[in-house]
Amino acid sequence: MIIMGFFLGASRTGPYFEGCYFKHQNPQGQTLALIPAFHIDGGGRRTASLQVISSDASWWLEYPEAQLQLSRQPSRIQIGQSSFSNQGIDLHIQQDGLSLRGAVHYGPFTILRSDIMGPFRFFPGMQCSHGVISMGHSLTGALELNGKRLDFSNGIGYIETDRGRSFPSAYLWTQCIWDGPGAGSLMLAVAAVPLPVGSFTGCICSVFYGGREYRLATYRGAKPEAWSSSGAVIRQGKYRLDVQLLNQRRQTLRAPVEGRMERTIHESLCAEVRYRFWHGDNLLFQHTDPNASFEYSSAT
Repeated sequence: MIIMGFFLGASRTGPYFEGCYFKHQNPQGQTLALIPAFHIDGGGRRTASLQVISSDASWWLEYPEAQLQLSRQPSRIQIGQSSFSNQGIDLHIQQDGLSLRGAVHYGPFTILRSDIMGPFRFFPGMQCSHGVISMGHSLTGALELNGKRLDFSNGIGYIETDRGRSFPSAYLWTQCIWDGPGAGSLMLAVAAVPLPVGSFTGCICSVFYGGREYRLATYRGAKPEAWSSSGAVIRQGKYRLDVQLLNQRRQTLRAPVEGRMERTIHESLCAEVRYRFWHGDNLLFQHTDPNASFEYSSAT
């Protein structure tokens, strides 16, 4: 499995965006995420960007298209002097109050057996399509962020993508991965999906636990019984996922609107979230994670 997929639309006309979310965390709880992205506005202006998110700060870096380079064999994305691939990242950033240098190598990816979007990926005019590249992989290496060393050896990582024209007007997204006894990985997205007339609420979710994947999705009959800034309850047949936000530290990010990165959203990279997953009356697991990602945006 390779990251491209990612930036397949680099030859398209606007409005369009593609971005990839690389999350890294170590056993000491240090966490860092990076979002390299490519965007084309309605006027055809093409730019690249990199967003860097730590537990207590975020940075936005914009680059001209000339500083974006793509390679298919081997698969590799380079923005400025930094590169991203399915083997790892190599960062050399010194600008706008941000110094970030170092390299992290990725172990084998945990790959979904099928596209998380299911038949939705064929839906014409989809505003935003989601992809999961790795539900979890090992990390080795270290980064230095503004003079602070982040050693990700023996850590774990996660990678996903988004592409389309705009983020949904209202959505909830959360992700967590944990190691040790009862290790697991989880991703949930709930969003208002526009139609030519009206809209509907759709959800996609993958839970890796106990050596298997559980897939909850609208195309499999899943229904959000509740979703808000404090969490969500998703039911699919006898399965029920309960997500409860306990605490968060939000950072400011940019998101696309018709290919322009002009919308302000907020993400907590290290939220404290309780996840409970049921099959009927049987609680398959309960996990409270202090390094969960959590993002909620309302249309109002």
